[in-house]
Amino acid sequence: MDKFSLTALAREQLDLARRTSNGRSAKTVYGGHAHLLRQTVIALLAGQQLDEHQSPGEATVHVLNGRVRLAAGDVSWDGTAGDLLVVPDTRHTLQALADATVLLTVAKAT
Repeated sequence: MDKFSLTALAREQLDLARRTSNGRSAKTVYGGHAHLLRQTVIALLAGQQLDEHQSPGEATVHVLNGRVRLAAGDVSWDGTAGDLLVVPDTRHTLQALADATVLLTVAKAT
């Protein structure tokens, strides 16, 4: 069994994002290509975003800290610490409205 501190991982990723030229950082906490479930801590500095991309499968974004906006077309949802956003099954973006870290959880069908 493994145990992770999401608080510590979020802090580490945000520190790394502050040292990068693109203001972003990410680390897979659990899973990966050989698993159905993948969980990744993503840090985005205010104003940075993940450009529009297709949904990776069933997915949620749990906001660990900061403030983000998940947008699909003309529809958007804002999230703050503790919020769980369901990723739409369509092209979407994720933007940091303030320095933020999120836990992206994706379940891929086999």
